[in-house]
Amino acid sequence: MQTLIDRIERLDARVLEGRVTALNGLLIEAEGPQAGLSLGAHAMIETPMGPAECEIVGFRGETALMMPFGPLEGVRPGAKTLLSPQPARVRPSPGWLGRVLDGFGRPLDSGPPLVEGNSPYPLKGNPPSAHGRARLGDRMDLGVRVLNTFVPMRRGQRLGIFAGSGVGKSVLMSMLAQGCDADVIVIGLIGERGREAREFVEDVLGPEGRARSVVITETSDAPALARRQAAHLTLTTAEFFRDQGKDVLCLMDSVTRFALAQREIGLAAGEPPTTRGYTPSVFAELPRLLERAGPGPERTDGGKQGSITGLFTVLVDGDDHNEPVADAVRGILDGHVVMSRTIAERGRYPAIDVLKSVSRTAPEVYAPDERPLVAEARKVLSAYADMEELIRLGAYTQGSNPVVDRAIALNDPLEAFLGQSKDEATDIPSTFAALAGILGGGEGVA
Repeated sequence: MQTLIDRIERLDARVLEGRVTALNGLLIEAEGPQAGLSLGAHAMIETPMGPAECEIVGFRGETALMMPFGPLEGVRPGAKTLLSPQPARVRPSPGWLGRVLDGFGRPLDSGPPLVEGNSPYPLKGNPPSAHGRARLGDRMDLGVRVLNTFVPMRRGQRLGIFAGSGVGKSVLMSMLAQGCDADVIVIGLIGERGREAREFVEDVLGPEGRARSVVITETSDAPALARRQAAHLTLTTAEFFRDQGKDVLCLMDSVTRFALAQREIGLAAGEPPTTRGYTPSVFAELPRLLERAGPGPERTDGGKQGSITGLFTVLVDGDDHNEPVADAVRGILDGHVVMSRTIAERGRYPAIDVLKSVSRTAPEVYAPDERPLVAEARKVLSAYADMEELIRLGAYTQGSNPVVDRAIALNDPLEAFLGQSKDEATDIPSTFAALAGILGGGEGVA
């Protein structure tokens, strides 16, 4: 009987029929029964080359404006359009672990067909109620020294990684995927280069990392709707595993390309461009996406509380960390990591600017013996940064300031401590032991 119930629940909702009336660039105009014309509804256009899937993104009078998820070749006026009033849903399952999927949940690797789960999840889910979700969990070991020390995270926290192009965001994400203490990793590669997807799975994750990961990718050549859908599917997949009581690490690279996709959709639908060409819907969609990460709804059944710890990269335009998307994301998340091109150019990776990076949960995370170490390290790094130009020019005289003298003496060991190769992972106790050794006069890195 349960099998029959599951089959009935999987039956598609009624499908209504409409017609294409016009095509303007990437925008398709269609007419049909009003019951099927709703914002966000999916439609299938019959073409000689096969069905073309679209989504309704706006209206002009009683005409629906649609954008495609794929190529438009073969679409013609009068083509039959099948409209589904049911919002897009997916059925994630534990069988998704170890797989590479597109924005529709279809496999891109050479593995067997996917097994669907029993429960449907809306593709564009809503964040849990602010007063109904659990509180942040305990400290999470990220496996990266500079983050564990200066930008610590709790389970369920959301952190942004802000950097220009070519500064090492993707490598940092690979380090987190390999070294973090999480049950499941969900990775969204949104608008990335096509060559990077396979390299990330095979070279970065490896067999062990892949076994506990789900990779969802739509490359830069995919239509804007597909890129946006891949971002939403990344969070939907993370929500499924969170509901199973798992601690999920959600890595998304990048939120900026999600915003660019939404801008493209908004402009095509007729929205006015506002700040630097971004449409109002971009700044409405960003919190809807990012707030889905975090602790799940508080459980009352005694089961294990799951969480989604989110790490979202932001590609800053021209290294301007105050550009609109970066500014909006920074206000939504629980902290930010700033990656510096200047640090990368002198060969220290990950190129994280410690003095500009902050975790809003840091005061609650540090143990009593760790807090003074971090404060002292920040003081030393700040003293060196304030005098760095004079030191490099040789204009600073040794002995003028004891604080600066100490900063100069500790600069090389601290730089070695902050650097880390991508194949190296360090746990929290050994990280603070190494920092204590440096500040106490030692020069080694544990």
